Amino acid sequence: MSHDSTAAPESAVRKLSGRRRKEIVAVLLFSGGPIFESSIPLSVFGIDRQDAGVPRYRLLVCAGEDGPLRTTGGLELTAPQGLEAISRAGTVVVPAWRSITSPPPEEALDALRRAHEEGARIVGLCTGAFVLAAAGLLDSRPATTHWMYAPTLAKRYPSVHVDPRELFVDDGDVLTSAGTAAGIDLCLHIVRTDHGNEAAGALARRLVVPPRRSGGQERYLDRSLPEEIGADPLAEVVAWALEHLHEQFDVETLAARAYMSRRTFDRRFRSLTGSAPLQWLITQRVLQAQRLLETSDYSVDEVAGRCGFRSPVALRGHFRRQLGSSPAAYRAAYRARRPQSERPVDPDPGGAGATRPPAPAEPAALSPEGAVPFQTRRTPAPVPAAAGVPIQRGAS
Repeated sequence: MSHDSTAAPESAVRKLSGRRRKEIVAVLLFSGGPIFESSIPLSVFGIDRQDAGVPRYRLLVCAGEDGPLRTTGGLELTAPQGLEAISRAGTVVVPAWRSITSPPPEEALDALRRAHEEGARIVGLCTGAFVLAAAGLLDSRPATTHWMYAPTLAKRYPSVHVDPRELFVDDGDVLTSAGTAAGIDLCLHIVRTDHGNEAAGALARRLVVPPRRSGGQERYLDRSLPEEIGADPLAEVVAWALEHLHEQFDVETLAARAYMSRRTFDRRFRSLTGSAPLQWLITQRVLQAQRLLETSDYSVDEVAGRCGFRSPVALRGHFRRQLGSSPAAYRAAYRARRPQSERPVDPDPGGAGATRPPAPAEPAALSPEGAVPFQTRRTPAPVPAAAGVPIQRGAS
């Protein structure tokens, strides 16, 4: 799922200043940035594919600091342009930043602020969102980044509305993406916005990637705690919740364990993890259900009970919302891709968890107690091979 801000007021998007050109894309590189993320905008915007029906962009590769710039594997890069070249670009892309805890060079931040003031579109891929946040360009805006770094982004920049579920967020003149491959999704979205579906589809075929991916980052989330949480007083409550997912408890229970009011707990929890407590708790229960469906022969009803859902109906509804399929269909698809020798061993032979054939897929429904404040997907996500405000959310 993506967050596409076509509902943003037109006045929020500034007209390009006279010296900037819409077709010029500047890619801002820093030392220590990973080569994969750095190469995405270079490949999308820097190669002439007019023979395939893809309109040509003019690429400027700019160094955000003095070189040479080191990247993955000790490789050294020399950018042909410096920060001054950004003044000609209609789009500026920051594909990565080397450290989520250290500030970017002030000269680069000034160049980004100036570009934005002059109407340029500013794009942050993966950890590049931290550079945009440091420049103040994400203040009071929705944004995303790699799910692993989303809690840190939310904690370091509390005025940013971080959504770790999205593959990318388009807020008009400022766009951000999740990690690694999601950068390709956002770059394709930019081409689609500039030149239409046909051009984006032609480019996707050349890159051998889907022109649009449905779904979000939910299926990739890890239940491990961000490093920063370890030193926070709330860490004990979060750890307790993860250890007791098989029990039925709600956010009020967690707030009471933290000796906080619900309102204070919600605010503190969001600043720590980047998610609302209810959203986070449901996501963790679904992730646990995912693991049990992959590694055990428990029935769907038993999985629901072992993950703290009040009913199988609640599990099915939340599971479908986050992963785009029913639990039974997910298990069947997962096992179809695994050799027989790797199938799970019955954890409780002859007992409550005795081996049973997979239950047939059932329609998703939400019981009243299973309501969840997630935005509904426009298109369902495909069944994964292995184990997700309101500006318009598109499937681009």
